[in-house]
Parts: sequence; C-alpha cells; structure tokens
Amino acid sequence: MSFFQPAVSVGNVGQLAIDLIISTLNMRKIGYFYTDCLVPIVGNNPYATEEDNSTELSTNAEVYSLPSKKLVALQLRSIFIKYKSKSFCEKLLSWVQSSGCAKVIVLSSTHSYQRNDLQLRSTPFRYLLTPSVQKNVQSKIQSLNWQEMEKSPCIPQMDDSEFCVRVPGGGITKTLYDESCSKEIQMVVLLKFVSEGDNIPDALGLVEYLNEWLQIIKPCSVNPATSALPWKIPSSWRLLFGSGLPPALF
Repeated sequence: MSFFQPAVSVGNVGQLAIDLIISTLNMRKIGYFYTDCLVPIVGNNPYATEEDNSTELSTNAEVYSLPSKKLVALQLRSIFIKYKSKSFCEKLLSWVQSSGCAKVIVLSSTHSYQRNDLQLRSTPFRYLLTPSVQKNVQSKIQSLNWQEMEKSPCIPQMDDSEFCVRVPGGGITKTLYDESCSKEIQMVVLLKFVSEGDNIPDALGLVEYLNEWLQIIKPCSVNPATSALPWKIPSSWRLLFGSGLPPALF
C-alpha cells in the first residue's frame, strides 16, 4: 500500500496536488487523523459533486482510500500550532509504521528564489529518497532522468559550513525526511521550486511528475504524447481566490 501526504509548504502546492489525486481517483473518505497539533477547522465537502453530498463536513486532517490501487491519502487543511509540527511528524510516522504502508510519498514545494545557478538552469522538480527505499525505486527513478535534491551549506553564507539537505519553505518536509531516515521508513519526497501566487499550474505539474513514476492515471487519447492527463479539478477550487469582486464596487 502506498501512502500519499502533503507538506504544508510554500504555495500549498502539496495540498493542491493531493486534492487533484483524491478528486480524480474519486477516493473515498475512510476517517480522519486525530491530532492536537493542527489548528482546528471545519467546512463543507471540498470534493462535492452534487447537492446531496455538498453538506458533508470536512476537518483539518482526513484520510482517503482507493483499495483497487492500494492507495491511501492524507489531506491536511490547516496550519500547525506553534512548536507542534515535530510532534505531529512523530505521531504520523508512528501510525504509518503500525499501518504497514509499503512506502510514503510526500508532495511538497520549496522557495524558488533560493535556487542556486545550477538549479536555475535545470528542471524545477526534485526528489529525495530515504536509504531504506533506494533499493526498491532508485533504478526506476534514475531511468526517468529525475534530479535528486542537491545538498547545500547547512548554514547559508558560511564558507566552512557542512553540507546537508535543505528545503526552505517546505514546512514539515525536512522533519519528515530526517525522521524517516532514522526510523528506516521507506519515503519518497517529490517537490517543486515555486513562488507564492496562483499555484494551480504548480500542483498540476507536481502530480504529472508523480504520474511519470507511478502511472496513477493514463492518457485518455490514442496518442499519449499529445494527450493531456484527465486530472479532475475539485469543486472547491472555484472559490480558491474568493468569490470575485462585488459588482456594486463599480
């Protein structure tokens, strides 16, 4: 079983990408992840398809499933309470281990303005693998010519600083990755360099990047090279930037 989850990161790209996966695959809500580490919220069903299911309530951390593809997804809809993000990561990974997930895929983003010259000249997508997952997926990922996230000085602008993996603007991404390395959890992190704004194209790019590897959905035309993948936009995205300007202003 593969477990997908977002990081609450710059542009909310990971969360938007999880929205696309849940909506496109019509994944069924099977429960929620109870935690005191996230700001509490409640709202209407973000994946409503008709009036009957539009009044279903959603919370800050919900779990969705698609048994036919052995996929489970966690969607986060809230920010972390101060100083509680590390505690959340520990609880989540403990649950993942007890659930017997084969691998964890984290969808995330990082600040594009912090790219170095090499990163500016290459693809905006990167990946990270924990040591325990490398044997299973590295050959496939290398065949796709993907680029691993480069290490950079742990303390920027210090010439003698040690090098390590940094994900500025990535929220819990680095904590999840480090904890998974130490606990021997099979984790793959996929991320994109982005800027704040309309991040829908970034989310679409990230799920297509993921789809290159896992083939969650197939192109809908005879010629895959020219066919756009049929990602289904959730109904809640209609209000992503509010309900528009009231005509009375003009």
